Amino acid sequence: MIEFDQFKYELGTKAEPLKQLGASLDLDNKKKRIAELDRMMEEPDFWTDPDKANKLSTEDKHLKDDVKQFGDLQQAYDDIGALIEMGNEEDDASVIPEIRSMLDEFSEKLDSMSTKLLLSGEYDNMNAILRLNAGAGGTESNDWAGMLYRMYTRWAERHGFTYKILDYLEGDEAGIKSVTLEIDGEYAYGYLRSEAGIHRLVRISPFNAQGKRQTSFVSCDVMPDIETDIDIEIRPEDIKMEVYRSSGAGGQHINKTSSAVRLIHIPTGIVVACQEERSQLQNRNKAMQMLKAKLYLKEKAEQEQMLAGIRGEVKDNGWGSQIRSYVLQPYRMVKDLRSGEETGNTDAVLDGDIDRFITAYLKWMQLGCPDRKVQGGD
Repeated sequence: MIEFDQFKYELGTKAEPLKQLGASLDLDNKKKRIAELDRMMEEPDFWTDPDKANKLSTEDKHLKDDVKQFGDLQQAYDDIGALIEMGNEEDDASVIPEIRSMLDEFSEKLDSMSTKLLLSGEYDNMNAILRLNAGAGGTESNDWAGMLYRMYTRWAERHGFTYKILDYLEGDEAGIKSVTLEIDGEYAYGYLRSEAGIHRLVRISPFNAQGKRQTSFVSCDVMPDIETDIDIEIRPEDIKMEVYRSSGAGGQHINKTSSAVRLIHIPTGIVVACQEERSQLQNRNKAMQMLKAKLYLKEKAEQEQMLAGIRGEVKDNGWGSQIRSYVLQPYRMVKDLRSGEETGNTDAVLDGDIDRFITAYLKWMQLGCPDRKVQGGD
């Protein structure tokens, strides 16, 4: 049957990427390191230093996950090949749906693991803190921020990540003025750092009685959730602290006391806020942790820009500074303005299917961020 020949060809195109993935994983050295860690973990004094022990245990788990996942991929490749041969020899059309399903699942896992290899940054394996701020435009921009909030929470759910709201300010009529999320999961920051920048929406606004096409902007800021104490000095006189009552999304609790905390770093204008914890002290500590991380990353980015001329990506919420455009009318398209990746399936993207853009961004970064003059037009 021609279907089996097509399956055989499709599987054959995966052989070289699978081989390259195995070489990139450096499995022999990973297995040696696993054996070394296992010996260390059997020592009676291993847990004398809990911080060191937890770090080594996490490393051991990640290494074992990589080895197992690649082993499962290799086994799936062999199983698909055997099923294709059996179906072809016996001219058995009943196995065609099963082969199609196995091939799709194999391809998805191969792509996912290959993408993970691109995550080699210092903080890529950490949890992420993601903040959305609606730009100028009132209700329309607030609604757009609400749509992006749903997109990122759906993406987190798709990947089995958990999230919690650290700060939330709803719009006057609809949507969200700003929201800060903590997204917990392996390599959450490595994936989501691709989303930092301005997101632009073009559509016929449901809030415009004249039915005119409108453009809205929302900024997305992403930082790693660095839990260890960062050695960076912040002078008390450089911080302005504001307290306010917590508000919640979707019926979450609203504290009757002013426990939410907003910190403003006066020299840089950086603002962080937290309302998730029950006490003002806990919220202040979490906000201070975020502020230290943002200042540390800012200082590091400035050093990198001086050394390598790397441009920052989070700019003012306005025209020309966007990283991605979402067009819903008069046609439908989502296009990343850095990597050039695009799709017409806007509904899937807004439902959290953004992995194609994350992968394209990571590959674009790996190539040295080649310039793409695509920011004009719709």
